[in-house]
Amino acid sequence: MLPLSADDFGPEFRVVARGGIRRGIRLERAFWASLKQMAEARKCTIGMLVDEIAESHADQGNLTSAIRVACMRGMAEENLMLRKLASIRTINAILVACPSPAFALSSSKKILTFNAPFQQLVKRQLPTAPNDDARHDLKLALDLNVADIFARLDTNGETPVATGFVIGAGERRYRGQLSAVRAPVAEPELLMAFVFNG
Repeated sequence: MLPLSADDFGPEFRVVARGGIRRGIRLERAFWASLKQMAEARKCTIGMLVDEIAESHADQGNLTSAIRVACMRGMAEENLMLRKLASIRTINAILVACPSPAFALSSSKKILTFNAPFQQLVKRQLPTAPNDDARHDLKLALDLNVADIFARLDTNGETPVATGFVIGAGERRYRGQLSAVRAPVAEPELLMAFVFNG
């Protein structure tokens, strides 16, 4: 949860004019900030948004309460949308849509999910005998450690980070190059890795 500051609670009085109607509204600054974000997302003015809220809640009588509820509902809807986007299902969909070998990696270097081209790369580069279970013991090593990749992503504005990698099964090894980006999930932090010379 984000820490609240005194500025968030401070009431602010503004006059919102739209269509010849001037409305004096006193709201906490946090709600004015939320209204501004909502208006920018809808490509309208705060006045247009306040008019819409006033018209849809005309029977309520209390415009400031209606604005607060509209702000909370807008934030809740945005949060739900972001939660759907920030899921392992979305990561799987991205990997499946990718034509090159790709996989998702945890901070402990555990491969969480992968696509069919990555599976084919492993089968092609690390062939096993029919009864050999070496592929179940697949190991991954990166030239950069995962913490360094996250640090570089933070520093470089999420620009993909290229690194070498080695995958091995039993006594067999394959060396390649991959491009890593932060996966669109909040917790835990994951990387999506795209092999570009496999």
